[in-house]
Order: sequence, then structure tokens, then C-alpha cells
Amino acid sequence: MESQNAHALRELLSRHVPGDDKERQDLERMRHHAATLASPFSRAQATAHFTGSAVVVDPRGERVVMVLHGKLHRWLQPGGHADPTDGGDMEATALREAREETGCRVVLHPTAPRPLDVDVHTIPARRDEPEHHHLDVRYLVVAEDPESLAHDPNESTGAQWLTWDEALARADEAPLRRMLEKARHQVARTK
Repeated sequence: MESQNAHALRELLSRHVPGDDKERQDLERMRHHAATLASPFSRAQATAHFTGSAVVVDPRGERVVMVLHGKLHRWLQPGGHADPTDGGDMEATALREAREETGCRVVLHPTAPRPLDVDVHTIPARRDEPEHHHLDVRYLVVAEDPESLAHDPNESTGAQWLTWDEALARADEAPLRRMLEKARHQVARTK
């Protein structure tokens, strides 16, 4: 099953078109890891593993959710580690994480590229984990019930609906801004 899932991951990454030089370099690193990691979805991989995240928008595409990450203390999109129940499907990981971290029913955006964006970022060492990389596969999703927004206290210290300008003002790094701009452009095209 792992090799079949890894094959699907390699196929997914082979179709993605990067938006800038950073994403192009990250995509190449992700393709390498997808081909070489024994268990690409497992946290047991000490150096790097795949994660899934989501830009969650309201049905009209006017607002976006950001969560205040509990461990990193940064405003980010919902996302996290793949679970065995996801079956190596990065869309399933992103949707599950978005549901868990926002309390909303979410679906993939009907016309957005899948994935919307990819990013490799470093996770600092903590008590029981060495420094490692998250190979994040990012999707655009729509909250069907935006009024249900509620953060998961195990994951974050808050979750908020923000305008695009407010979200971009909180984005503290270029890859996060790039992903938000891609999402905003996509929802504007579908209005």
C-alpha cells in the first residue's frame, strides 16, 4: 500500500506547476523525497515527511481562515501530519486537518489547481523531535458552514475569519503570502 501511495504522490507532484523560484526548488526537493523516503507520510522519517494543509475560504471567497499555531506561535493556514486513515492521499490529509482545526465542513474548491501550492519548511527541534522538514502539499478548500468556526485547543490558540488584506498582513513569510495570493486570485476568477 505504501508504494502505491508513494506512486500517487509522485504523480501528484509531477503535475504541479510552481509559482516562483522558491516553490520550484521546494517542488524538486519534494519530488526527491517522494522517490527516496521509505515512508514519506510517516512522522517516523527523521529528516522530512509530507504534510497537508488548506487555505479555507468562505462560500463567497471573501474571507479566509487563519489559525494561531499553538507550538509555532504564528498565524498560519490549517494543516498538519498525514494520518494512516488518510491512506497517503494528500487531499484527504488537507481536508481532515481543515475540519479538525476549524470545526467547519469543508470541500475542495471546484476549480482550483490540486494542489494549489507546495512548500518545504523547517520545523525547529523540540523535546522529543530533532529539527526536520515538513513537505507541505497545500489545497484551496471552501467551508460550507463558516459560522461553525471554532479552533481546536490542542492545535491552536485561536482561529479567525479574515479579509484577504488582513490575512496577508499577518503572513510573516513569502511562501505564505504566495499561497494566499494564489488562493485570492483563484476565488476572484470564479466569482
